[in-house]
Amino acid sequence: MDFHTGNIIQLKKPHPCGHNRWEILRVGMDFRLKCLGCGHQVMVTRKLVEKNFRGFCP
Repeated sequence: MDFHTGNIIQLKKPHPCGHNRWEILRVGMDFRLKCLGCGHQVMVTRKLVEKNFRGFCP
């Protein structure tokens, strides 16, 4: 999978705020994602992101 900083992605499960669109802030073994609904930032492993990835958003 070819992820880059600044991409907007959609994941399988929504964040508790109700949105499932995330902006990628950091790429590596771990990803830093920012929820586009509430602005909360989380660190997630690459394996978990690739498993729950649904597609890129425009």
